[in-house]
Amino acid sequence: MVWKVLIVEDEKKIREIVKLYLQQDGFSVLEAADGQEALQVFQEQRPDLVILDLMLPKLSGEEVSAFIRKQGETPIIMLTAKTSEEDRVKGLESGVDDYVTKPFSPKELAARVKAVLRRSGKPREAELKSGDGLIKVNQARHKTKVGGQSVALTPTEYRILVLFLSNPGVVFSRAELAEKAFGWDYEGYEETIYVHIKNLRKKIEPHSNREYIDTVYGVGYRWLG
Repeated sequence: MVWKVLIVEDEKKIREIVKLYLQQDGFSVLEAADGQEALQVFQEQRPDLVILDLMLPKLSGEEVSAFIRKQGETPIIMLTAKTSEEDRVKGLESGVDDYVTKPFSPKELAARVKAVLRRSGKPREAELKSGDGLIKVNQARHKTKVGGQSVALTPTEYRILVLFLSNPGVVFSRAELAEKAFGWDYEGYEETIYVHIKNLRKKIEPHSNREYIDTVYGVGYRWLG
């Protein structure tokens, strides 16, 4: 299978360099130079992953990310010149799965693309359930339902939920959750785990009318269901 990657970047030189590295690794590469073109290419081509610049003409990276998230669980890697923790958190809150700051190594970016796609692959076990049966995760189809209603999760939120459902009652630190969610490139991301936990709570708890994720202060989080 050949993975399709969409590069959304207004600087042609950056697009060409990233495209070259991805093609050398066997990826099929699509391109867009602004936010509007990105939405058009995404809808027509349905890429397996999107590399998305934060600062774009016509539509911002956040707007493009929000649109993609409404369509499903396509992984997104955000590119940005902004380096503060606040900017990183903002990007993650918009639903992206990884955050790469400029200037960056094209070789490292290609490695991150492979890592994110690998983490988004189909697991072996068919279904996981919460103790009360309200939350069901079909791992073969990568689908989540709460109280019978489909809930759209980002790939990172999905991986955290699967980890919780597979280990009810176990307390995980932020570093442990980051390692499981981001893999080899998790260092520096543990401070953003609370963003994913917050987003996960917002998506599952309104459908179930109960609390599932318990904050163990000074330690981390555990699954109560």
